Amino acid sequence: MLINHPIHYLFSHQSISVYVYIYIDSVNYIMENTTRDENSNTCNDMEKCYENYILVDIGANLTNKKYSRDLDAVIQRAKDSGVQKIMVTGTSVKCSKEALRLTRIYPETLYSTAGIHPHDAKSYEDDEWEDLKQMASSAECVAIGECGLDYNRNFSEPEIQRDVFRKHVELAIEMNKPLFIHERDAYDDLLKILDEFSGKLPPVVIHCFTGTEEQALGYIGRGFYIGLTGYLCKDKSDTGVRKLLSEGGIPLDRLLVETDAPFMYPNIRASKLPAHVKDNLTERSSTFLNRYCTFQRNEPCSLPVIVEMIAAFMKKRPEDVALSTSFNALKLFGLSQ
Repeated sequence: MLINHPIHYLFSHQSISVYVYIYIDSVNYIMENTTRDENSNTCNDMEKCYENYILVDIGANLTNKKYSRDLDAVIQRAKDSGVQKIMVTGTSVKCSKEALRLTRIYPETLYSTAGIHPHDAKSYEDDEWEDLKQMASSAECVAIGECGLDYNRNFSEPEIQRDVFRKHVELAIEMNKPLFIHERDAYDDLLKILDEFSGKLPPVVIHCFTGTEEQALGYIGRGFYIGLTGYLCKDKSDTGVRKLLSEGGIPLDRLLVETDAPFMYPNIRASKLPAHVKDNLTERSSTFLNRYCTFQRNEPCSLPVIVEMIAAFMKKRPEDVALSTSFNALKLFGLSQ
């Protein structure tokens, strides 16, 4: 008996990573060679195979000074939890340079993005932009951003944010690399700018989505990808991410997962987190979260908990969410290079 998984037909795609082959092959082998006797010791093999998901964290701020003393351990814990590849987010020219440097210390595990966060748009300079373009051309840099619009705090003037965002869109088109977008309270203006480049846009990822169901459906209707984080624990609205997932608003082929570490700690003890979601969390995933992550410093090893929460809201198996989101990331960003 073989697993009938919807991504089987895509296994010939060159961008899929070999470890996904190994994962599926291992599961199939166990299923073919495990007895049906529930009292047999070998019947636990299937569960052991599924203990460790194969995950891709598409957004972690590993250049943050909170990781300066133990980054090796942080990355090893991520791998131990099942997070095999991590995209290190660039939020300024300096940060993007450091993110790129880390990819060369941890090849084929870390990848980077290059961009200027809308909070820092006010610091834009033409000379530094040329440096950013050079970084963006590197093979290890797999997306342009974090870029976009943030009218929630307005640390940079909205007009400046819009001008700098347009430059990122143009760069992504020039480099033919996905856009990694931050948007807060700026949905309409963001779409207006993207619509200026209709027909030319590369793939678009809405990073760390925290908006409404209506906004998410607007993004998905344009073919954009949605990145979800531990914000699920914070969302208490009747029109937000939880409703979006519960009502099947995000198809698996448009879903990506991320920790946004050291931010967006998934507080699984939140009082308004539904009981069925808490019940879906495995002891193994919860142990990584509770032992190594805090409100002050989230880590990529919290990603399995996020996947299990998403799966509970979607009424799907965590394994399916893990496999689909990993495949999406591998295909979209070319992480198997």
